[in-house]
Amino acid sequence: MRTHVLVLGGGYAGVMAANRLTRRDDVDVTLLNARPRFVERIRLHQLVADTYDPERDFSAVLADRVRVVVGEAAAIHAAARRVTLAGGEELAYDYLVYAVGSHASDGGVPGVTEHAYPVATLERAKRLRAALDADGETPVVVVGGGPTGVEIASELAEQGRDVTLVAGSALAPYFREPGRRSLRRQLVGLGVTVVEGAHVARVGADRVDLDDGTHVAARVTVWAAGFEPADLAWDSGLTTDHAGRLLADETLTSVDSDRIVGAGDAVAPSGVPERMSCQAAIPLGMQAAETVLARIAGAAPRPLETLFFGQCVSVGRHGAVAQLARSTDVAVPAFVGGGAAASAKEWVCRSTVSALAKEARKPGSVWAPPSRARRRVLAAAASHPGATAAPDPGSLVG
Repeated sequence: MRTHVLVLGGGYAGVMAANRLTRRDDVDVTLLNARPRFVERIRLHQLVADTYDPERDFSAVLADRVRVVVGEAAAIHAAARRVTLAGGEELAYDYLVYAVGSHASDGGVPGVTEHAYPVATLERAKRLRAALDADGETPVVVVGGGPTGVEIASELAEQGRDVTLVAGSALAPYFREPGRRSLRRQLVGLGVTVVEGAHVARVGADRVDLDDGTHVAARVTVWAAGFEPADLAWDSGLTTDHAGRLLADETLTSVDSDRIVGAGDAVAPSGVPERMSCQAAIPLGMQAAETVLARIAGAAPRPLETLFFGQCVSVGRHGAVAQLARSTDVAVPAFVGGGAAASAKEWVCRSTVSALAKEARKPGSVWAPPSRARRRVLAAAASHPGATAAPDPGSLVG
């Protein structure tokens, strides 16, 4: 008897899960994705700066046995084990891997929808690129002091553009202060004007107003101030956390159905989501597949184990800061900066794709070091909410 597994989402988590599921010859895998090609999302800032093409054929990262369907899921019918697509078609499944990812959040700030350029998807990044190409002298304001904002601001400044980075409360909030100082020095060295301690109150057609009463002139405003999970689970009546992530147990299994398993940005195991990153997405994809395979085999799935190393942010093409962390994803004072960190960041970007390709060729070959970090995170997570009535559409979770 054959088992059909439907994977929703062709990002890092979804592709890894689909590849690993092909370990069993009696499992048929379908990957539903909005576009026909794989996108290296962590390289979108390079697309904006025209220093890298993040698109590649699925054949480069996906096992031959995985069938790709191009489309978007509109609703999950858990009881019937069916997914309705935006065009009205339906796909049946025996098991579903929910890896639909995340998208940009406007944070409820007026003018973002009308005047700003989010960069969370390939299509939005291309739109920004076209706007920048239309006027090479345009002053640019980048909103968001996290990795996406820093990397876009530095890439554009390195090309000679007039760039202001509005970082919010603090630049690189994940970083400890020593690493943050290094990052700030490198940004200033490239000519980026860094504004900290102020938030955007409104985005206009030619300026960005800050909540301290000042404003910054800009014909192009890049919005990199946060991400929020896709709302498909909530719209489908599944139990979610406060932000709309699929609520799951420690095996990544939905609390509503043991036939639905989550992975990546859109799942909250025990109500405690992992940091949105490919560092988390790939192991979560592995775990989701292993949970499904265990259930097919009639075995008990193992609980989630995760291990973090830190966060590495590039600063142009030749600089970076790698903030080191405990396995629980808590930053420590130690960091690596400059060229060594830039080389490490490039290695990370390449290795994520290499891992997917390796798993496609030989499912089960990519190994993630286990740890008990998850247990320690959960022990300290009493303040995290579990299920809730609805997601907060203004929450910034990136």
